[in-house]
Amino acid sequence: MKTKEDLRALLLSIDHKGYPAYKETKGKWSWGTYVLSIDHVQGDPFASPSGVSVIVSGKTAGFPAEYRAQPHRRIALQDHLLRLFADRLARRERSGAGSGKSGLVITSRPGQEILERTACRIDPSDGSVTLRFQVGFPANGRTINARELLRIFEQFLPECVENSLLCRNLNQNALKGVIELADDQFAIRRALEEKGLCAFIADGSVLPRQSGVSSLPMKGAVVFQSPDTMAVTLELPHRGSVRGMGIPKGITLIVGGGYHGKSTLLQALEMGVYDHIKGDGREYVITDSRAAKIRAEDGRSIVGTDISLFIRDLPNGKDTVHFSTEDASGSTSQAANVIEAIEAGASLLLIDEDTSATNFMVRDSLMASVVSPDKEPITPFISRIRDLYEQSGISTILVAGSSGAFFHVADTVVQMDRYIPYEITERAKAAAGRDSAQQEVYRAECYKIPAGSRISEQDRALVREQRIKLKTLSDDSFLIAHQEVDLRGLEQIADREQTAALAYILKYLQLHVLDGKKSLVQSVQELMVLMEKQGLEVLFDGAAAGNGLAGVRALEICGMLSRYRKLRVC
Repeated sequence: MKTKEDLRALLLSIDHKGYPAYKETKGKWSWGTYVLSIDHVQGDPFASPSGVSVIVSGKTAGFPAEYRAQPHRRIALQDHLLRLFADRLARRERSGAGSGKSGLVITSRPGQEILERTACRIDPSDGSVTLRFQVGFPANGRTINARELLRIFEQFLPECVENSLLCRNLNQNALKGVIELADDQFAIRRALEEKGLCAFIADGSVLPRQSGVSSLPMKGAVVFQSPDTMAVTLELPHRGSVRGMGIPKGITLIVGGGYHGKSTLLQALEMGVYDHIKGDGREYVITDSRAAKIRAEDGRSIVGTDISLFIRDLPNGKDTVHFSTEDASGSTSQAANVIEAIEAGASLLLIDEDTSATNFMVRDSLMASVVSPDKEPITPFISRIRDLYEQSGISTILVAGSSGAFFHVADTVVQMDRYIPYEITERAKAAAGRDSAQQEVYRAECYKIPAGSRISEQDRALVREQRIKLKTLSDDSFLIAHQEVDLRGLEQIADREQTAALAYILKYLQLHVLDGKKSLVQSVQELMVLMEKQGLEVLFDGAAAGNGLAGVRALEICGMLSRYRKLRVC
């Protein structure tokens, strides 16, 4: 392998030459304690920065084998090292000299959630660490400024590696704390099933966020305190006894006045499918990992989804067993979202009345008396909610602020009062029983969950593209071959890099997995197994691995496929 001295000589030899000469630097260079790999060289100083990585052997990195023995520990360790490295990069003041992106050095900057990322990868077998980042190769105009690049590689980068990727140089107490927190979070997830819970919120948690555009904890917020009637104490391997509110499986209703914390609680639960870093305030807010947030989504496309459990006998005679539309209404979109989540394996539905279609959720007795049931094609969610749990084991946590009809079907009722929860099940049931205007909630017949056998084949026009271009547009949308995929309805996407991963996943599925024989769910499961074995890097399909993808659940992959307007269902 060539050495850093070889790279220095090469760079000095091309100094002041035309920018394309930087292409000669591509390859791996021994740097003593690590290998510097220049994986992709930008073609122009104004183009996206060059892809670079450092590879530290397991022996040199020195992290104990037990820190990577289990996936939850390895992912937490990767996340910690990436944050340390990103913090080092953030301290560097970029030189103002140079054109385009000259001198820019960046990597992934994780948010509050702990996710698998391509930016940092620890090999489970030998403990080697690969850290990926981007460097804007310096130029004056379109002329190489090699000496500035040498300053980055020889002076700045070694210090970053030494102080973020070598175990001996790290704060050992902080490192141990990361592993112990990961163990405790993993223990809570296991305890949920053992204790018949679908979620746990520890006392002392801080649920409110700074703002609608910040996931940081709100300063001075009311801390969470479990009602005694729902209190559960869990014994964790490191923290010991932790008391909090256990939400049992079944149907849970969250009520309360406006601005009292109902939606804040639900939002914490929907993000509780991910582990959070220390200091987030939600470290011990843990939700069933197969929880799906459901909402109405006017205008989304639906392809071949069986929504007949909720909608049938449409006046226009349209088939609802294989329902397709380019522009769904609120009720049809929410029906499809429920069915598609169940198809993807959801065991818990999280629903906020504020973002739901009213006619999908409930139909009161007065309306039923005026418009006869044979004239209404919608079977409301309230009429299916008990069968979803009792026959299919699918729980629901529902925020309600205006309709009391759900009191009749709820197993547990929680009232939020100034961000403090109170369990009021008996009082709510008693009030519901005294409400003579509300008849017994109608429980619909003919309950049958769709088989979930939608089979998809390749989009041949897409596959014929010589080069399928991908572009992440925002936190919740991407382009694939000029086709936008809108993911705003998938509210549990926590990170832009997850959106980028979904774009690569769609491309990979189209090229290698969808075959017109397997169901969508089978195709996604096949890819999940592959990513578990080979890492997210498999999505780059032989090209140089980048540093911009984060792990996603099967639920989000299935949701993305269902929203792809060129999905071909057999």
